Amino acid sequence: MSTLTMNAPVTMRRPIYGWTIHDGLVVARRNLIQTVRVPELLFFSLVQPVIFVLLFAYVFGGAIPIPGDTASDAYRQYLMPGIFGQTVAFAAASSTVGLAEDMHKGLIDRFRALPMAPPAVLIGRTLADAVRQILVLLVLSITGYLVGWRIDNGLLNAIYAYALLLLFAYTVAWIGAWIGLYMPNPETANTAGLVWLFPLTFLSNAFVPLSSLPGALQVIAAWNPISALVLACRELFGNPTGAGGDYWPLQHPQLYTIVSCVVLIAIFSTLSVRRYRRTTSR
Repeated sequence: MSTLTMNAPVTMRRPIYGWTIHDGLVVARRNLIQTVRVPELLFFSLVQPVIFVLLFAYVFGGAIPIPGDTASDAYRQYLMPGIFGQTVAFAAASSTVGLAEDMHKGLIDRFRALPMAPPAVLIGRTLADAVRQILVLLVLSITGYLVGWRIDNGLLNAIYAYALLLLFAYTVAWIGAWIGLYMPNPETANTAGLVWLFPLTFLSNAFVPLSSLPGALQVIAAWNPISALVLACRELFGNPTGAGGDYWPLQHPQLYTIVSCVVLIAIFSTLSVRRYRRTTSR
């Protein structure tokens, strides 16, 4: 009597890191496609920074002197790196609202049902929000050129400056993702995603020289990562820098920007993944 032997199916375990990156890129592609299919979202993300450029360049620019530079277009040259810094910082709000919306609509539950790495949802979201800033920075650069801003320190330095801006956009996207995981609905996330960004960007050298701030605020602004980012971009673009002061972050703005970004990504990516696992395990 013959016996029929059935071979048990073999389950292959996927490598953690390779598939995490692969799945993250898939989620990032999904988020970028969503941006194309909802052009209103992209339109308003482009309009807001352009309005800031026109507002500060033509309304407030004449009333803000730049130390060490008396040229008529000094403030416009000084302004644009600050607008760049503010704009990429606001990438955090997109991550906060987008992630809260996906959770509210039940999309995260669908992702959980798929054989994908849990951190991939967060990696894809933050990466897509950072990549989206490429188009925003392009539009802003054209707007800045039209109002008189110029790059005066060579192409390679300019590329380095844009790379720092995108690195910072990716960094704050992780902070925004962490906040979004705590939000009960998109409406609350919309407020929470912006409330901390305004003091972070305005309490810096983005729009006014550091010397114009009171003493205590100067210290806070000097150690603000946005101040280092903006100053690094001004130096790399060859724009007026204003008076920086004797603060280590402003004496080494490029190094401080990179170090702060690496530290913040390490902290908030860990916190975000931990919170994501707890949230989706309920």
